[in-house]
Amino acid sequence: MPGKKDYYEVLGVPRSASAEDIKREYRKLARKYHPDANPGNEEAERKFKEINEAHDILSDPQKKSQYDQFGFVGDAPPPGSGGWGEPFFGGMGGDIFGDIFESFFGGEAGRRSNPTAPRRGSNLEMSMKITLETAYSGATREVEVPREEACSHCSGTGAEPGSDVETCPACGGRGQVERATNTPFGQMVQVVPCTRCGGRGRTIKNPCGECKGQGRVRRKRKLDIKIPQGVDTGTRLRISGEGEGGVNGGPPGDLFILLEVMPDVRFQRSGADLHTKVDLEIPQATLGASIQVQTLDGVEKLDIPAGTQPGSVLRLRNRGMPNLRGSGKGDLHIHVRVTVPRNLSEKGRQLMEDLAHEMNVDVTTAKSRSFFEKIKEKL
Repeated sequence: MPGKKDYYEVLGVPRSASAEDIKREYRKLARKYHPDANPGNEEAERKFKEINEAHDILSDPQKKSQYDQFGFVGDAPPPGSGGWGEPFFGGMGGDIFGDIFESFFGGEAGRRSNPTAPRRGSNLEMSMKITLETAYSGATREVEVPREEACSHCSGTGAEPGSDVETCPACGGRGQVERATNTPFGQMVQVVPCTRCGGRGRTIKNPCGECKGQGRVRRKRKLDIKIPQGVDTGTRLRISGEGEGGVNGGPPGDLFILLEVMPDVRFQRSGADLHTKVDLEIPQATLGASIQVQTLDGVEKLDIPAGTQPGSVLRLRNRGMPNLRGSGKGDLHIHVRVTVPRNLSEKGRQLMEDLAHEMNVDVTTAKSRSFFEKIKEKL
């Protein structure tokens, strides 16, 4: 066929290419030169038709055989006759089919939203680390929030004060235009942003010098965040109206503060309850004692009952964390550990031996220790 390109060359495949290779290369080129991806590009449209014609021939075993033998197909449709018809869909996979429908029905434009209508600003979220003491007592913390705000110089219009903002003549102020496209199912109407006004529905002759015509500027704003008592890791504070500024006069979004309570070396938290550990000497655990324990309110007195066993858990009521959504506080649980002295004086050892004798408990006394054990103790 004089003046026509080689179909294998059009698809960029060798003559030995398999049907799968031909289909794969066709899909790749169809995406690249699809009219929706190249609006107004006549060269891309010509290339797209050429690709479809080549695929129509090479994907049909009978036509491909005739083309390979004679270099042309007698009953092949003239170039471009298929347009959006059979040559486009012949042998196509579902992924291309889905791409086409997505271009018609998907996306923001496909939902026919009005870009000139007032829209609420986006929400913002920030994280904040606090100590257990802060979670216990509550506090006010200052944060710096970077966000988009309406330009104060032009009051969000995007135009220099005193200059005119005109309705876009191309879209009539809607910010969108309709584009009709022929498809195998008939004519489809696609709603797309207006290219003349950028989807704003208005044109500005003298853009604002502060925001460059955008109507919004990015600023850092300092806010005082009140942290209530009893918060925990994962608590999300909501500050209404402190998110991104609205669009076209819409209300601002909200700011969310995600809290993380840092670990504390003294206390373990379980809901509203706190847990801590205390070491007792053997006489204290045996005879009972009155000791000082640390709480988040300060030091408090704790009575140790006589005969307290290692692993016992004592409790101070209402010395835990405040209940975030209720009244009162949790408890402080004190886990008892009994320490065993490593080095005793001779008198102390004698007293312990006497106690063991009194309790009829067998122990290893100093007299029964070997010579090597005594040397090791001195070392």
